[in-house]
Amino acid sequence: MKQKKLSWLIASLFTMPLACTEAMAQSQPAAEAVQQVTVSGIRSSVRNALAVKEASNSMVEVIASEDIGKLPDTTIAESLARLPGLSSGLDRGNASQIVARGLGPRFIGATLNGRELASSEPARAVRFEQFPSESLSGATVYKTQSAELVEGGVATTIDLQTVQPLKYSGRQATLRADALYYPISKDVPGADKTAPRVGGVYIDQFNDRTVGVALAFSYQDQPSVQKNIKHWGFNEDHSGDLNGDGKVDKSPWGFEDGVKRGNDKRSSVLGKVEFKASPDAFITADAYYSQAKIREPGLSHWSGDVGNWDGWQKGNYSNVDIRNGYVVGASVKDVGLTTNDTLWTQDMDTLALGLNGKFNAGAWKLEGDLSSSRSGRDSQWRDLRQFSKNNGTISWAFTGNERQDYSFGQDTGNPAAFGAATLYVDTDGHLNDKLTALHLNASRDLDAGPLKRIKMGARATDREKSYGQTTWNLSPSGTIADSDYERVVVKGFAPYIALKDFMGTTTKVFGASAFDPTGRVKTQNDLLSGWKVTERSTSLYGQGELEGENYRGNVGLRVVRTRQTGEGMQSLNGAAPTAVSEGSSYTEFLPSLNLIFGLDEKQERQVRFSLARAMSRAPLDEMRGSRNLNVDSNPAQPLTGSAGNPGLKPMMANQVDLAYQWYFEKGSLLSAGLFYKQISRYIGITGDTTTINGRSAVITRSVNGEGGNVRGLELIYQQSFANGFGISSNYSYTASDIKENFPAGHPFPIEGLMRHNGGATVWYERDGYEARLSANYHSAFVRNPTWSAGQLIENEAETFVSMNLAKQLTPQLQLRFGIENLTNQKVVYTSANNPYQQEVTEFGRRYNLGLTYKF
Repeated sequence: MKQKKLSWLIASLFTMPLACTEAMAQSQPAAEAVQQVTVSGIRSSVRNALAVKEASNSMVEVIASEDIGKLPDTTIAESLARLPGLSSGLDRGNASQIVARGLGPRFIGATLNGRELASSEPARAVRFEQFPSESLSGATVYKTQSAELVEGGVATTIDLQTVQPLKYSGRQATLRADALYYPISKDVPGADKTAPRVGGVYIDQFNDRTVGVALAFSYQDQPSVQKNIKHWGFNEDHSGDLNGDGKVDKSPWGFEDGVKRGNDKRSSVLGKVEFKASPDAFITADAYYSQAKIREPGLSHWSGDVGNWDGWQKGNYSNVDIRNGYVVGASVKDVGLTTNDTLWTQDMDTLALGLNGKFNAGAWKLEGDLSSSRSGRDSQWRDLRQFSKNNGTISWAFTGNERQDYSFGQDTGNPAAFGAATLYVDTDGHLNDKLTALHLNASRDLDAGPLKRIKMGARATDREKSYGQTTWNLSPSGTIADSDYERVVVKGFAPYIALKDFMGTTTKVFGASAFDPTGRVKTQNDLLSGWKVTERSTSLYGQGELEGENYRGNVGLRVVRTRQTGEGMQSLNGAAPTAVSEGSSYTEFLPSLNLIFGLDEKQERQVRFSLARAMSRAPLDEMRGSRNLNVDSNPAQPLTGSAGNPGLKPMMANQVDLAYQWYFEKGSLLSAGLFYKQISRYIGITGDTTTINGRSAVITRSVNGEGGNVRGLELIYQQSFANGFGISSNYSYTASDIKENFPAGHPFPIEGLMRHNGGATVWYERDGYEARLSANYHSAFVRNPTWSAGQLIENEAETFVSMNLAKQLTPQLQLRFGIENLTNQKVVYTSANNPYQQEVTEFGRRYNLGLTYKF
């Protein structure tokens, strides 16, 4: 109920009367006649962003820096998630992958300075939290298509921009230092409560302002702390009757609880050089590098099996609570328990290099851009697993609406209660992504009626992405003494046992090379899980810029030709895997039209219209060549099994946008817009009837389906008041007739669909004081929070509130204070469209206190 009230509250902002606006508009000319006011900070950021939005021939949302190295948030991901029509899923409590206009990360294009980025995710999605505020001057979110835009974003294309040193006047430098505080760590012994964050930017010009240099860095040691309880789902097919009514009562497989108490250390470096060689030549070279090192010790309990397979546990069940055919609460005797002491390690890095040249050749403007991007991820799950020596009575009540009560019925904090440990190294995984691109553009002005400029260009890319893993487990060569453990008590959870020295004890008992994959034999599953995908693409475009008495815009066509190959391993009837490869190609034509009609002389009131065909390529990991097939001895019977699909085609959309925008004064906007996307070839996992090696087959894999439509409404109200206050608010409604293929009988809506999404930010800036209070709400939406394709869950409705305060102590020094997740919003996943099958994770509030010094 609270979530719904907030949704309506946000929507009601658009019914606010504008009488005060008209009054201030009448008094404004007199004020401007007296003095010219120089604005900076929040007000300047809002004005600059709206100026870019108003001038663009596309429908865009814009984030502009408030000052050198100062965006509204610590990372660009948090700022993007507040824009109209956008939101994000969380990773370790951080905004990460973006959701836009009812569509998930598969439909989001991402570029840095106009260049496509490699990704450390298995598909194509970019983790936006890797871009700190120090490295960026802003971002532009393209909601409509144009021919010159890099293809790939049916929902949006998000272009991040780094600082441009020659646009600044003189040498500038800024340093930031913050102390972070995580109060949830008080509940988790061994977790860090405080951590540092530092960053800085240096900008300078040389050689009579023909050479500009920018350097930026950031470092953050963020505690990765969480508390989690997860339901494992129900035995849907082989349960038994527990209450004697003759009906099958679906019992749960079990559940787990867990805590994490690690660190996420993130750092980044940016270097950029601009060289104005002559009035007709401008050269830019830039390099961006970021890395994240996660070390995440964890503790968890796994309940024993309570699934009541074909009724065998009926006599052990008591106090049964059955709702809608599901056992949501009970006590079961003679059930075991597993305790896990784990360490998750994950190293990610991204490197983006670029060289750009702009030249004037008579009436022509020429541009060449060469870029290279690579990203990698190395990860390993280390699990010291022990089973209870004796069984006990497990009780639980998982009745939905975040209620998760349970008891294991034994002393889980006593190491003597558990048997010998086994060390499982589950998927020592390595992912690599490499992308190179060459982009050539040419443009010139014309005077041919409404056609004022023509643009044309070509782009060629070469991308290769691969993944491999190794899995093993080890038995101890010695004994782990009870004294090597400590009892860990977490509020609200059953006690845990943990090694006092995880690495020291495990290497002593399991060997110095316990975590080294070198020389280990890959399992059958490891071999079938490895893959490599190559993708080579070329594109040509032509675009005309239009301008008339009361209109402007562009019209164009982009043609894309792509060849792709998926490699992997194939196993027939469990035999040793052998290499397999398969490829495909396609050509797509992407026309686009954008028109802006001015309704008054100053074009403060605008009607915008866009018509386009767009594409989003298939996720790279789903294009793998791997196959695990079952072959019937009867050749008339089809092959069965599971596989990747190297023949996947891009998802396509015919889309139309219509918007009314009123820029009624500086830093102010009232807007209403509609959009409609007819999506075809939507990719989902299902049973695919096909032919493999000349024989019919029915295999489970990702396929291009029929699709459907996504449609929505977006409302925006923004205003900067003369008294120092301002408001930015938005509300979006989105609907779709597209369904996923899971769960059977009651499928999820399309991944990323948020029926309601909105937010409001109230800010104040005056006399050296700054304050910002933001609330962002989204209704439930379907997402895939894992690295495995098709692992869909429903992320329940959430409201995130943040507050930021700042005081300018001197012209150079600013004191800052902020709170993220002010209301301690938990993240709740519901699986299989079953309200009783929930996972609840608490990340807690986050505080920061910091100083910014501007030289």
